Amino acid sequence: MIPKECFHLSFSRSGGAGGQHVNKTETKVDLRLDLAAAEAVLGPYDVQRIRTALAKRLDADGMLFVTASEHRSQFQNYEAALERMRGLLASALARQKRRIATKPTRGSQRRRVDEKRHRGDIKKGRQGGGDG
Repeated sequence: MIPKECFHLSFSRSGGAGGQHVNKTETKVDLRLDLAAAEAVLGPYDVQRIRTALAKRLDADGMLFVTASEHRSQFQNYEAALERMRGLLASALARQKRRIATKPTRGSQRRRVDEKRHRGDIKKGRQGGGDG
């Protein structure tokens, strides 16, 4: 669990549906995670994994940012931004399963060669003297 001190939250006006309401309320949420501060909690290895996996989502200060403006409510946009941040962090920190190289079975090799031979025979059958 990352402490609240690592996050920076700001609000701004967003476009979209809402009529005059849009012009006077700040419902767009900009949520940023300070990776330098989060390194104390997550550790340098995990922070480096986040930096490489989410390099396109880092701002000039090296903070991971997410925006949400699809709802009319500031609170709903805040929850949406938090959910997006959770999803990004979970995907960046998920461990990839190592692939164990395996050999094809003898039966699958034999079936493959038999199929190639069969295809070749079909194509040879198409060749023929044009009696035409």
